[in-house]
Amino acid sequence: MPTVLRLGPYRFFFYANDRSEPVHVHVRNEGAEAKFWLEPVRLAWSRGFAPHELRRLERLVKPNSRALMDGWHDYFEA
Repeated sequence: MPTVLRLGPYRFFFYANDRSEPVHVHVRNEGAEAKFWLEPVRLAWSRGFAPHELRRLERLVKPNSRALMDGWHDYFEA
Protein backbone atom coordinates (compact mmCIF):
# COMPACT_ATOMS: atom_id res chain seq x y z
CA MET A 1 0.00 0.00 0.00
CA PRO A 2 2.11 2.91 -1.22
CA THR A 3 1.50 6.06 0.80
CA VAL A 4 1.51 9.18 -1.38
CA LEU A 5 0.65 11.83 1.21
CA ARG A 6 0.10 12.39 4.91
CA LEU A 7 -1.91 15.35 6.12
CA GLY A 8 -2.62 15.60 9.83
CA PRO A 9 -4.09 12.30 10.97
CA TYR A 10 -4.88 11.15 7.42
CA ARG A 11 -2.88 8.77 5.25
CA PHE A 12 -3.50 8.95 1.50
CA PHE A 13 -2.59 5.76 -0.35
CA PHE A 14 -3.61 3.25 -2.95
CA TYR A 15 -3.40 -0.51 -3.14
CA ALA A 16 -0.74 -2.06 -5.34
CA ASN A 17 -3.39 -4.05 -7.22
CA ASP A 18 -5.53 -0.97 -8.06
CA ARG A 19 -3.91 -0.57 -11.50
CA SER A 20 -6.99 -1.67 -13.43
CA GLU A 21 -9.19 1.05 -11.90
CA PRO A 22 -9.34 4.74 -12.78
CA VAL A 23 -6.94 6.99 -10.85
CA HIS A 24 -8.06 7.27 -7.23
CA VAL A 25 -6.81 7.52 -3.67
CA HIS A 26 -7.80 5.86 -0.42
CA VAL A 27 -7.77 7.85 2.81
CA ARG A 28 -7.50 6.16 6.19
CA ASN A 29 -7.62 7.32 9.78
CA GLU A 30 -8.20 5.21 12.90
CA GLY A 31 -10.05 2.38 11.18
CA ALA A 32 -12.15 4.59 8.89
CA GLU A 33 -11.46 4.55 5.16
CA ALA A 34 -12.74 6.39 2.10
CA LYS A 35 -11.98 6.21 -1.60
CA PHE A 36 -11.94 9.27 -3.85
CA TRP A 37 -11.79 9.27 -7.64
CA LEU A 38 -9.34 11.95 -8.78
CA GLU A 39 -10.55 12.84 -12.29
CA PRO A 40 -12.80 14.59 -11.30
CA VAL A 41 -12.49 14.52 -7.53
CA ARG A 42 -15.52 12.81 -6.03
CA LEU A 43 -16.25 10.33 -3.28
CA ALA A 44 -16.46 6.71 -4.44
CA TRP A 45 -17.30 5.17 -1.04
CA SER A 46 -16.66 5.53 2.66
CA ARG A 47 -16.70 3.39 5.79
CA GLY A 48 -16.50 4.96 9.21
CA PHE A 49 -16.16 8.67 8.37
CA ALA A 50 -18.87 11.11 9.43
CA PRO A 51 -20.34 13.36 6.71
CA HIS A 52 -18.56 16.47 8.03
CA GLU A 53 -15.23 14.63 7.93
CA LEU A 54 -15.86 13.50 4.35
CA ARG A 55 -16.37 17.13 3.36
CA ARG A 56 -13.09 17.97 5.05
CA LEU A 57 -11.35 15.12 3.22
CA GLU A 58 -12.66 16.32 -0.13
CA ARG A 59 -11.30 19.79 0.67
CA LEU A 60 -7.90 18.13 1.28
CA VAL A 61 -8.00 15.92 -1.82
CA LYS A 62 -8.94 18.66 -4.32
CA PRO A 63 -5.89 20.95 -3.92
CA ASN A 64 -3.59 17.93 -3.72
CA SER A 65 -5.08 15.99 -6.62
CA ARG A 66 -2.12 16.67 -8.95
CA ALA A 67 0.40 15.32 -6.40
CA LEU A 68 -1.84 12.31 -5.73
CA MET A 69 -2.16 11.58 -9.46
CA ASP A 70 1.60 11.98 -9.89
CA GLY A 71 2.16 9.43 -7.11
CA TRP A 72 -0.22 7.02 -8.83
CA HIS A 73 1.48 7.38 -12.22
CA ASP A 74 4.97 7.19 -10.72
CA TYR A 75 4.12 3.91 -9.03
CA PHE A 76 2.22 2.18 -11.82
CA GLU A 77 4.36 3.42 -14.72
CA ALA A 78 7.71 2.70 -13.08
